[in-house]
Amino acid sequence: MKHVIQFSGGAGSYAAARRVYEQGEGELILLCADTRSEHEDWRAFVDASHESLPGSSLVVLDQGIDWWDLADQQKMIPNPRVDFCSRILKREPLRAWLEENCDPEHTVIHLGFDWTEEHRLNRARPHWEPWTIDAPMLWEPVMDKADALAMIADAGITMPSAYETGMPHNNCLKYGCCKGGMAYWKKVLEVYPDAYARSEQREEAFRERSGKDVAILRDRSGGTTTPLPLKEFRRRIQVAAEPQLFDPNDWGSCSCMIPQEDE
Repeated sequence: MKHVIQFSGGAGSYAAARRVYEQGEGELILLCADTRSEHEDWRAFVDASHESLPGSSLVVLDQGIDWWDLADQQKMIPNPRVDFCSRILKREPLRAWLEENCDPEHTVIHLGFDWTEEHRLNRARPHWEPWTIDAPMLWEPVMDKADALAMIADAGITMPSAYETGMPHNNCLKYGCCKGGMAYWKKVLEVYPDAYARSEQREEAFRERSGKDVAILRDRSGGTTTPLPLKEFRRRIQVAAEPQLFDPNDWGSCSCMIPQEDE
């Protein structure tokens, strides 16, 4: 039996891999998609995770393009409802690898969802058919993110900076996630200002080149929804100090393993 971990490079996927490894049954494969949009410590964490699981295999898929390059190609900025970034850079290449290398009858795919994310597991299952989908963090005793972080520490692996700085996930932190909301981007501005600056510059270039009033963020104040460029959002936070124009609960959604659009 093959056990394939959809390994995002985050705490949940490591905990899933560790639990499957500790069962000691079958072949363990860490299957990664490198989006070329990750923080500089992402690959080091992936490699250290693999090394901490002797006998496992590591497969890293790379489409040779990052999410902003993809946005330029598609002439559209991805968003939570049309997440072609996740589809093209992650879901499609991961599925293609599975179809070429894994027999569904003898393969289980494991996702790093914890007990608070069972709804995401249920949504993911139809997409990954005919493979069997499992979530080892839901095995007894059930685990949460804090348990996963403790497992990483116990293994002696250097913690990704995302968790040290309080980010909700360790994805696409070269630029920040295009599916993040106001609270997420405020956090990126605070703890990864270089990433924020890179996305601000790419967004401004995209807007100028396309001639369209488009942006990652949305301003829903006043009963209407309008694009909110990162440049203007930064001005509000840093210069104007207008907290009433910032939604502290708008973290957005990553959900790269679950389609958000018709495919």
